[in-house]
Amino acid sequence: MSIATLSATPPPPSSGTARRTGRLFALTGAVVGVIYGYDTGSISGALVFLSKDFHLTEAEKGLVNSILVFGSIVGALVGGKLADALGRKAAMLIVAGSYAVFVALSAVAPNVVVLDAVRFLLGIAIGISIVAAPLYVAESTPARIRGASVAAYQVATVAGIVITYFVNWGLSGGGHWRWMLGLSAIPAALVLIPLLRLPDTPRWYALKGRTERAVEVMAMTDPDVDPREEVAVVASALAQESGGSARSLLRKPYARAALFVVGLGFFCQITGINAVTYYSPQIFEEMGFTGSGQNFLLPSFVQLASLAATVLALLIIDRLGRRVVLLCGIGTMVAMLAVLTAVFARGELHGVATWVGFAAILLFTAAFNFGFGSLIWVYASETFPAQLRSTGASVMLTADLVANLLIAQFFPSLMAWAGAALTFAGLGVLALAALVFAAATAPETKGRQLEEIQDYWRNGGRWPASPVSVSSGSLSGSAVPPTTTS
Repeated sequence: MSIATLSATPPPPSSGTARRTGRLFALTGAVVGVIYGYDTGSISGALVFLSKDFHLTEAEKGLVNSILVFGSIVGALVGGKLADALGRKAAMLIVAGSYAVFVALSAVAPNVVVLDAVRFLLGIAIGISIVAAPLYVAESTPARIRGASVAAYQVATVAGIVITYFVNWGLSGGGHWRWMLGLSAIPAALVLIPLLRLPDTPRWYALKGRTERAVEVMAMTDPDVDPREEVAVVASALAQESGGSARSLLRKPYARAALFVVGLGFFCQITGINAVTYYSPQIFEEMGFTGSGQNFLLPSFVQLASLAATVLALLIIDRLGRRVVLLCGIGTMVAMLAVLTAVFARGELHGVATWVGFAAILLFTAAFNFGFGSLIWVYASETFPAQLRSTGASVMLTADLVANLLIAQFFPSLMAWAGAALTFAGLGVLALAALVFAAATAPETKGRQLEEIQDYWRNGGRWPASPVSVSSGSLSGSAVPPTTTS
């Protein structure tokens, strides 16, 4: 690409306009996150009532829960290719439209077979969304606020889960499970309106060789950089990559990056967060809680604390850095799992011990959302260069979902076979392994441009001494000077 190719670009909009456009990208991604969170958690209340209407066996109840995860794995596997082939925006449109259709169909399902089929398709849409939405936001926001913008997706997801629990509680009196499942079809349809008005990301336009459009959108979304120079950086980085296949992740220089994202994705779920999300009534019953508070209100309080922790992460992630937030979150998870192990080892619980256990569950969940929950989206969207970014995100989130499936399938059996104390002790060992892994592999990417971060992995997991070079014409240098090293 020559510099002359970029010279005919119209003058960029004002910085205020660019910031508003960037916020609209982030807001649209956040709305999709709310819908994702709601759809993931809505079955927790609905299953209590639909299982009676459909006369479900225990195995059928489990399938209604796990079929969504199976679909999500399929969606995550194809999400990267879809986002590359059709565009980040097109993938988001498919996600929003699919949410609206499949959520509505699940609310009117005449039997469990139809419900399972629709939830599998909804799971595919969810899998695509957890790849496409963070990419869409990360590639459309300035480096100085990218961490917070992508972390806002996790805030939105947790907010969706919180809304689910309160909606379930409000509708539980009449057993209105169809309304519990179907309400999110309305925001899913409405989010199509801003999506249709927004462009795709500048990095996707550069990936497809649409240089003029890339510069135009870069000027619309990032007032902190020279759009011509930044697109030249992007195009140069793309030219140095051989392709976007999953096989490329196994070769140098990105095998190390692939190990990091797969490990982080797997540890994110295998440490047990969805054991609390899916099976909190069973856990609270082990602690001695009973009644409707156990089923709906206590999980709501847990998720409210998680929402507060996620908002805190959003506020500080671009100030303190990724590593501090991630390691503090995982370290707190390790401590709370140790407390839970000690609490359950006492045997029958009552009095103060019951509330200590509840506090440990609340802090464990909040710590997950502060660290793992916020950072997995950030690292998934910024670890790889443009040609591998969506593929890498797919691989990371597939590992995440496979671990999620293992927890969903085997946690109740472990509780029954080994007891709560040993089960939480095992999760504590896994969380400690996750802490060691993250401390050894997670880079500090605060304030760095996406194209700059790839040099960290090319350089064997170390920040290079010299800035990123650009081979096109006279342009050279990093779009953002190096900040801190990990």
